[in-house]
Amino acid sequence: MTYQALHGYYLEDLSVGMSESFTKTVSEADIVTFADLSGDTNPVHLNEEFAAATPFKGRIAHGMLGAALLSTVFGTKLPGPGCIYISQDLRFKAPVRIGDTVVATVTITEIVADKRRVKFACECRVGDTVVIEGEAALMVSRRPK
Repeated sequence: MTYQALHGYYLEDLSVGMSESFTKTVSEADIVTFADLSGDTNPVHLNEEFAAATPFKGRIAHGMLGAALLSTVFGTKLPGPGCIYISQDLRFKAPVRIGDTVVATVTITEIVADKRRVKFACECRVGDTVVIEGEAALMVSRRPK
């Protein structure tokens, strides 16, 4: 397989309004693995007894685990392989719990062609509830000549 075959969208292929999503049901193993990988062992994520005494009344997934699903969309679907994350602004609106199915969606809001930058609206939902929202900017390659 060649480099060209692996590459996602090029800048010239993109237009405002394009959108893609990735769906994942969060498991106990996901939370434990994320804690291990990130080093974030906050007991609100790992200890039910501790978490029950918080405003969440039980364990919640790491906010950045949910946000990582946005990165999945960028790296695999839109713009896809070859893009480079430049910035991300996030607002965590509601908790994600074990067993929740998160739908991470990104939508192109602006293309700055001379800088090879593409701006996106980002949203993660569990059912009808927005759990994460924000904006991102990515650098996207031009089509090779």
